Amino acid sequence: MPEHHTPLIATIAAGLALAFVLGAIAHRLRIQPIVGYLLAGVVVGPFTPGFTADIPLASELAEIGVILLMFGVGLHFSLKDLMSVSRIAIPGAIGQIAVATAMGAGLAHLLGWPLAAGLVFGLALSVASTVVLIRALQDRHILDTDRGRIAVGWLIVEDLAMVLALVLVPTAATMMAGGDVPLTRMLFVVLVTLAKVAIFVMLMLLVGRRVIPWIMHYTAQSGSRELFRLAVYAIAIGVAFGAAKTFDVSFALGAFFAGMVMGESELSQQATEEAMPLRDAFAVLFFVSVGMLLNPMVFVEAPLAVLGAVAIVMVGKSAAAYLIVRAFGYANRTALTISASLAQIGEFSFILIGLGISMSLVPNEARDLVLASAIISIVLNPLVFALVERLSPAHGPDVSEPAQDIVPTRLASHVVLIGYGRVGSHIGAELARSGTPVVVVETGERAIAQARHDGAEVIVGNAASPDILAAANVAGARRVVVTTPEAFEAGQIVEQARAANRAVEILARAHSDAAVAHLDTLGADLVVSGEREIAERMLERMRE
Repeated sequence: MPEHHTPLIATIAAGLALAFVLGAIAHRLRIQPIVGYLLAGVVVGPFTPGFTADIPLASELAEIGVILLMFGVGLHFSLKDLMSVSRIAIPGAIGQIAVATAMGAGLAHLLGWPLAAGLVFGLALSVASTVVLIRALQDRHILDTDRGRIAVGWLIVEDLAMVLALVLVPTAATMMAGGDVPLTRMLFVVLVTLAKVAIFVMLMLLVGRRVIPWIMHYTAQSGSRELFRLAVYAIAIGVAFGAAKTFDVSFALGAFFAGMVMGESELSQQATEEAMPLRDAFAVLFFVSVGMLLNPMVFVEAPLAVLGAVAIVMVGKSAAAYLIVRAFGYANRTALTISASLAQIGEFSFILIGLGISMSLVPNEARDLVLASAIISIVLNPLVFALVERLSPAHGPDVSEPAQDIVPTRLASHVVLIGYGRVGSHIGAELARSGTPVVVVETGERAIAQARHDGAEVIVGNAASPDILAAANVAGARRVVVTTPEAFEAGQIVEQARAANRAVEILARAHSDAAVAHLDTLGADLVVSGEREIAERMLERMRE
């Protein structure tokens, strides 16, 4: 048998297989699967015995995950949303970066590192992971809330700041090496960088806003789902790569603006559905790649330094963010959510510290401290969010998010409609025309606006929550219609609805026979499968 040298296939196979096994074990132990993904990276990394995956390849695969993730965020984040949070996101992010950088420089001073090393180290600790943040917001169904938009806008500002930092670090390294770099030269570099970013944003808003939706509509009219899916991936990855090479912005930032522009198209929901499967797979590889870079001996050789770095990430900069948000007049719940969102570090941290090491600005120990802090903070971040969720109700409603206050419906013998997307909106509009009382449960801003326009009462929140279902009065409802396309989420909703009302009729949708069986088992009275219904409708016509 010939020997195959396939590092790419080996890295993907080992990474995904181990991530699946350890992620499943973590889930079984009621721990976030992310912990399993990170441990999978440690197992296939160079610091543990056995198989060693290709680190550069794993890092590039992880970057694709970041691109697709930020593209998906952009699909739900309009320019209006971005501008609406600029008042807090811009000064907040800059202030939080400054505080965290100062704390990191202080820790570096205690470790005996020079000032330049401390500044780079502090910057690496100051910026949160986009992947972790979006996952956390999506899991809690708050990505489309005011809190979620502020958190995402905050990270966009951080990304822009890191783009600038990545340009200035080589200049700083030249100065530290004794090179003659005048202040005017540094200012020129900064202005050029800002000009490139501004040109990219202008091109996306003026040209991309016309070209990208046109491409999507043209592809949709071809009738080929394969071509439509390919167009989504080509735009997401192509714009991100082109932006990085031409304008020196990050892949994540380029993908975000590509998604934001595509989000103005009527096909944005379909584009989101097509991007999700590949996005989730590569997001897993991101966490595996983080675990691969960690030398576990850092926990034995420098435990106090690790503890100090983790404290800066999870306590210091979160406290700074909390105080800044509160100082701008936002309510306690918003401040706590932003603090929890920033209590971790990720992809930009690794890039920045790697650049610092290649420029001989920081010692190799700095990378181990950053990676250890990243893994610990990523593992603990869900616990931070859980703590925030427990603290928030005790401090009253968030005045900055009036739409999030849960006002129980007074309707009875009504229909509870879960989701107001392509399927839900058709059902809701027809029910409204027939005069049937409807309560819609949704989290998406556009869907909420459409449901209210159609005359429905809306409860904003996660339908899998018993509190939300109680507010929708499922106990007194005649029917519950679950239009959520994702089988696992739909299953949670069906299970909770059945627990709340044993007699209510539950209708749900599914995309496969396995999903139909899953929802039947959990208590759905009728599960509609698209392919099966289409076949039945055609057969009815042929029998006429």
